[in-house]
Amino acid sequence: MISMMPLFKSVPSIARVPYLHKRGMAYVPVAYEWEEHYKTRNRNDLMMVADDYSKGEHTMTTTHLQSLFVVVVATLATLMIPSNANLTPNFYKKVCPQALPIIRSVVLQAIIRERRIGASLLRLHFHDCFVNGCDGSVLLDDTQNFIGEKTALPNLNSLRGFDVVDEIKAAVDKACKRPVVSCADILAIAARDSVAILGGPHLWYNVLLGRKDAKTASRDAANTNLPPPFFSFSQLLSNFKAHGLNLKDLVALSGGHTIGFAKCSSFRNRIYNDTNIDHTFAASLRKNCPPIGGDNNLAPLDPTPAMVDTSYYRELLSKKGLLHSDQELYKGMGTESDRLVELYSRNPFAFAQDFKASMIKMGNMKVVTDNKGEIRRNCRKIN
Repeated sequence: MISMMPLFKSVPSIARVPYLHKRGMAYVPVAYEWEEHYKTRNRNDLMMVADDYSKGEHTMTTTHLQSLFVVVVATLATLMIPSNANLTPNFYKKVCPQALPIIRSVVLQAIIRERRIGASLLRLHFHDCFVNGCDGSVLLDDTQNFIGEKTALPNLNSLRGFDVVDEIKAAVDKACKRPVVSCADILAIAARDSVAILGGPHLWYNVLLGRKDAKTASRDAANTNLPPPFFSFSQLLSNFKAHGLNLKDLVALSGGHTIGFAKCSSFRNRIYNDTNIDHTFAASLRKNCPPIGGDNNLAPLDPTPAMVDTSYYRELLSKKGLLHSDQELYKGMGTESDRLVELYSRNPFAFAQDFKASMIKMGNMKVVTDNKGEIRRNCRKIN
């Protein structure tokens, strides 16, 4: 049997003790409760989360003890994920112990200013990792030697949050008194913090750290490797498998669409031509997404676009996935993908466990840890 004491010493309090509310005879995560109070959440709610998050102090109650087993199981599952031997969650503990708290603070302030930015930071990490690995290449501006990924079709006038990354980099380098934290690690940490802030501490996980930054970028690779919103299920699965990910990773990581918005241009064909769509849902979207024009008009990816929850999966059950690629995950035919969507739709902790595991797995893809990489002084250009 594995001893639990060393495990808890290595996991911050925010991950150890979930915020649970009692509903009848059951206990559910606050993130689920928030769905019912979404319209009333405001800046004070986020500040309350921030206060608990930064202090790492919680009172152990009977409610917490009853739910602790769930978190232990989830944490153990995370620890068993295959990882790059050169990455460790304690990479900055000695060289700059204040690095992670500073990143979290900047991310929180950015989310307070604009809720949508959490989804943007999460998406930056996805788009970085899916193009030649998690190496910060998505942040590079074009140079005379290469055309970067920012102008690739999936990213052009779409990716956001670069200014927040600059803000994080400036703050952490100032605190560490030199460039110590890579831009690639900043993306991984900011994505985790965004998810935990917008979803609750049961979505917190240890980020494996020690990545170095790429010295080049490729627009062609971005155009080839990032799955577009019109992909079929078989195309999505093939794309994920090409990156060393599996079907569960596909369904779990697609849950990142629980936050954020999409442009009309990315779902127009679905709402006018798809048959696997709720007709009332499609009609409501057509009001703000005409057949011609309005390409940049936004629609939420699920009913709670500023909160990490499982409403994304519940929408798929009702044929209300915003993107064609989203709805491809669920067709009601009893497939493995269907079963996972159904599980996540009713079990927030199952989703949280699998999402965290897949995020760590994705974050390990083709990382650079040797002298082929560097620690950039400016995330937008090589040293």
